[in-house]
Amino acid sequence: MNPDQLPPKTVVCPTCGGPSIYAPENRFRPFCSERCKNIDLGAWASEGFRLPADAPPDDQVYGDARLQ
Repeated sequence: MNPDQLPPKTVVCPTCGGPSIYAPENRFRPFCSERCKNIDLGAWASEGFRLPADAPPDDQVYGDARLQ
């Protein structure tokens, strides 16, 4: 079978969980739509994807005290 004849790959949209065509024709891939892409961008912009940090308060030394 010619690669041009294969059906496009479908993935799960990271935002809504719906099907998303993962092919050059979908300019929003891996998202299913511009709306889902913008929701994800907004979450990044508002720091919604932050990871918790184990940093001490600003008035404490950070790292190994023996190396200070």
